[in-house]
Amino acid sequence: MSEGKKIVQACHASIGAYKRADKNNLERWEKQGMKKVVLTVKDEEELEKNYKHAKTKGIPVYMVRDAGLTELEPNTATCVGIGPGSSREIDKVTGNLETL
Repeated sequence: MSEGKKIVQACHASIGAYKRADKNNLERWEKQGMKKVVLTVKDEEELEKNYKHAKTKGIPVYMVRDAGLTELEPNTATCVGIGPGSSREIDKVTGNLETL
């Protein structure tokens, strides 16, 4: 993916996860500065693994699947938004990933 495409996909993931968060998590996250971290995975399999792991922990999570209008095939998993939530809980899911 181009750099611009990565940014757009991350924005979709962020908004999707935000919409799934409960009011208490949102208020706490907003008061703490709305931290966001962009990480990278090696492949779609690792992306799916992190999505499922976050979901089983009850953390708000959203999987982006591209429409396929520009660079990618339709329904390609491109990005996962995880949180808002406690850094400690999210790190249990993503702590092994590198920043983009």
